[in-house]
Amino acid sequence: MASSFDTTLAGLGINRTGATTPQTITRAQQQTLGQDDFLALMTAQLKNQDPFEPVDNTQMVGQMAQFSSLAGITEMGSTLKAIADKLGASSIGDAIGWAGRTVLTEGSVAFARASGGIEGAVELDKAATDVSVTITDMNGGVLKTIPLGAQKAGTARFDWDGKTEAGEDAGAGPFKVSVRASEGAAAVTARSLVWAPVASVSMASGEPMLTLPGIGQVKASAVRSVG
Repeated sequence: MASSFDTTLAGLGINRTGATTPQTITRAQQQTLGQDDFLALMTAQLKNQDPFEPVDNTQMVGQMAQFSSLAGITEMGSTLKAIADKLGASSIGDAIGWAGRTVLTEGSVAFARASGGIEGAVELDKAATDVSVTITDMNGGVLKTIPLGAQKAGTARFDWDGKTEAGEDAGAGPFKVSVRASEGAAAVTARSLVWAPVASVSMASGEPMLTLPGIGQVKASAVRSVG
């Protein structure tokens, strides 16, 4: 006659030899034991122990510690999943918030404002004694060169009114923006920053990706400023 321990094992699909009964258990049950299963096994062990060789106190403490750890890990897993779900929802909400905004980011193509011309900036890795911005049409024809003089390391802004060197209206663009910076005879690393409207937003590896006209896709973390 089977003992209550055997009955408990049988309820889990396990017999004395370790064979399973796949007809009555799921794949998840075959691979893992939950808190209830662990407690049932430990209770059966206590009820069916040999009275002449009772379970050693050290073993009992170890089993209780395992049970406590299992409970803690299970609860932690549930909590982390809830946090991940919350962060995922926040990330999507953040991504939607970018739609329709105008951002300042690294790029060389810009479109004119409604009032004409463009605003942008030069990002300098270190101080420079001579900085200039050149704006051309898409064929490379120079429309305007804007001298910014000496600048400290960081960001130096510029504003072009949309007029060519000859004083003519340059139109709506698109325009190409290039920068030049030097410290004496040595070149200084510099990047052009332009304003662009966010045409659409997508998620990539948990981070919003912004699609900007004339620039392409840019990570939200690459945005320097938001208008």
